[in-house]
Amino acid sequence: MIELATQALVLTSLIYGNPVAVLAKDMPVETPVVQVEEANVQPMTLESHVREYFKDTPVLAEVARCESTFRHILSDGKILRGTVNPDDVGVMQINEFYHGKTASKMDLNLKKIDDNLAYAKYLYQKEGLKPWMSSSKCWKPSIAENGSLVAK
Repeated sequence: MIELATQALVLTSLIYGNPVAVLAKDMPVETPVVQVEEANVQPMTLESHVREYFKDTPVLAEVARCESTFRHILSDGKILRGTVNPDDVGVMQINEFYHGKTASKMDLNLKKIDDNLAYAKYLYQKEGLKPWMSSSKCWKPSIAENGSLVAK
């Protein structure tokens, strides 16, 4: 549980900037306060988060690399949108026009990183790599015949 909270804090700080301090009075009583020296903390990048999320389907991490270069939020704080089609949203470039209603019925917000990843996993299970074929020239060379990643 602490590991998950730490990962969420690191990911949030990567997107919104490092928090100066977390006040104990703002935490629930049962939450342990852990002192960590900043020099010893390895920040989790969005790429490492995506690769960890898709550890069972690494081809989707390669799709994210090609679709968004592992970006979800731009430096101005706005959600990443497609350059060819602005309905493509986030790290997995899920098209809101085609998938927004289904995602909403699944209680997923495509503008939230983990919801974007969850919907991509759902879409992959349903349609395979078809939704991302436009970027296949980029990710296909990284994929072996059996669907695993090619060693570099």
